[in-house]
Amino acid sequence: MNRTRTVIVATLAASSLALTACGGGSDDSAAASSPSPSTNETVVIGSANFSENVLLAEIYAQALEAQGVKVQRKMNVGTREDLIPQLKQGKIDLIPEYSGALLTYLNPKTKDTDSAEIYRDLAGAMPKGLEVLEQSKAEDKDAIVVTEATADKYNLFSIGDLKPAAPNLILGGPIEWQDRPTGLKGLKRVYGLQFKKYDVLDAGGAKTIAALKSGKVDAADVFTTDPNIRVEKWVVLPDPNDLYAAQNVLPLIRKDKATNLVQNTLYDISTKLTTDNLTSMMVQVTMKEQDPAKVAADFLTSNGLK
Repeated sequence: MNRTRTVIVATLAASSLALTACGGGSDDSAAASSPSPSTNETVVIGSANFSENVLLAEIYAQALEAQGVKVQRKMNVGTREDLIPQLKQGKIDLIPEYSGALLTYLNPKTKDTDSAEIYRDLAGAMPKGLEVLEQSKAEDKDAIVVTEATADKYNLFSIGDLKPAAPNLILGGPIEWQDRPTGLKGLKRVYGLQFKKYDVLDAGGAKTIAALKSGKVDAADVFTTDPNIRVEKWVVLPDPNDLYAAQNVLPLIRKDKATNLVQNTLYDISTKLTTDNLTSMMVQVTMKEQDPAKVAADFLTSNGLK
C-alpha cells in the first residue's frame, strides 16, 4: 500500500531529559543525612517477572557487590503489585522501577506524562520509608504493537485508529492489564477501544511475542526496547493522547538501606544507562539467549563500574 507510516523500532530514543537534581545520589544534603555504609548489612534486591527487569536488578546487584556491599537476590518475584508490598514490609530493599508506571500505581489520578514532572511528583507520592534515587535516561514503555500486515489491513497509524476494528480483534498482554489504568481500562477511557477478547499472556515476554508472531493475537502489549520489534518489522502504534507516560528507569529503595555508598553506586549506574544500551543488552538476553548476569557484568565492566 503506497502510503507513509512511521515504523517505530526497538531502538526508540528516550527524550533527551537532563538528569534532574531533585533526588538521588547527586544531592549533597540528602547524602549527608543518609546512614553510613555497613559492611554487615545485606541489601535484598528484587525484580519483576520479566527479563529486562531481571537484567537491571542484576546490574544493581553486581555493582553493589563490586563496592563490597552484601547482596541477596530475589528475582522474578512477580508484578509491581507483588513487589511494592514486600518493599514496605522490608522483605525486599531495592528494585529497578519505571517512573511513569510507578507514579500511576501510587497515584492513579495523576495526569503527568512528562519525564521531569513525573520524577518531581514521585517524591511526594512515596510510601513511608521508601524513596526513588536518580533516574536514568533509559526509557522503556508499554506499547500497542501490531504486525505490518495488520497495520495495512486496518489502516492503522496510531492507537486511536484501532477503534473501528477493535471489536473484531484480540489483544494480548499481562494479567495485570485487566485492572491497571494503563491497560484495558485506559484503552477504553482514553481511546474508546473495546476489543473482541483479551488474551492473558505475560509481561512482554516469550508468550506475548509468540502469540503476535503466530497471529493468535492481533495486537499486543510489547515493551519498546524489545528487539523483536526491529527484527519482525512490527509497528508500534503512536500514543497521541499520552496514555503511556514517560518511563525512565530508576531505583526504588528503602530509605534505611540508602547509604551514601549505595546511593553513589546506583547514581553511577543511572548516569550510564540509556535507551540504546538497554536495548542492545536486551538483544543479548532475548535474541542471543545470554545469561542476564553475564550481560550485566559486561555492561558494568565496559562502563568502568566493576
